[in-house]
Amino acid sequence: MRIVSNPAILRIEFDGRPASAEQLRLPALVNYGHFTAMQVRSGKVRGLELHLQRLDASTRELFDAELDHDRVRDHIRHALGDDIGDASVRVYVFGPDTADAVSIMVTVRGPATMPSAPHRLKAVPYQRPVPHIKHIGGFGQIYYGRLAERDGFDQALLTGPGGVIAEGAITNIGFFDGTTVTWPEAPALQGITLQLLEPRLDGAGLPSRRSTVCLADLPSFEAVFITNSQGIAPVGRIDDLTFPVGVDLMKTLAQVYETVPWDTI
Repeated sequence: MRIVSNPAILRIEFDGRPASAEQLRLPALVNYGHFTAMQVRSGKVRGLELHLQRLDASTRELFDAELDHDRVRDHIRHALGDDIGDASVRVYVFGPDTADAVSIMVTVRGPATMPSAPHRLKAVPYQRPVPHIKHIGGFGQIYYGRLAERDGFDQALLTGPGGVIAEGAITNIGFFDGTTVTWPEAPALQGITLQLLEPRLDGAGLPSRRSTVCLADLPSFEAVFITNSQGIAPVGRIDDLTFPVGVDLMKTLAQVYETVPWDTI
């Protein structure tokens, strides 16, 4: 069971126009850029402002340039057109070859949801470089992810020295001890779904905190779950340790996520 979108690419546009072979040479040959991934339903996105803030902050850091939010929204709308309401959309930002503004590539695939069956994670000794940026060129994530799949797992769980847990290869991870959700305090990408859930959990009677979590701590937790742009799912196994599905926990998380408003692109 892999977390994948519909593999069929419906559209690829560069700066608001169908991508040319010349333009596609940049992402094919240069692994320097960043992106955000979102699920679109009826032309709307959860946490749109967070996606735009992520893109702008990473553009400033990587290219010392600003990214106009309206320009991004225009390019997404254009790529969706009048005929696609539900989709998996990615917005990539690449550096300029000249003094012009950075380039924006938008890809549109079929809509996707997180597989609901309990996920199996394999701990690996790897952490993403510059983890706070959702950057392209994730060789290490792909390498360890494929190794995990060969061993019968769904995804790699990235860890640092001493078994400190950071994040899933393409997800954030949360741990539940029966009363409180713990998000790992470690260098990791702050996913949009995590950012939408975290401030809303306390209001649902589910307090959360940030704290260091090590592999050795796993037996102290009752349930584990993962999040990404496709949604939320339980974790049933990490290495040889199994976890029951926290039915009430997953129900609460789903209810909280459903309260997040959809923003018009």
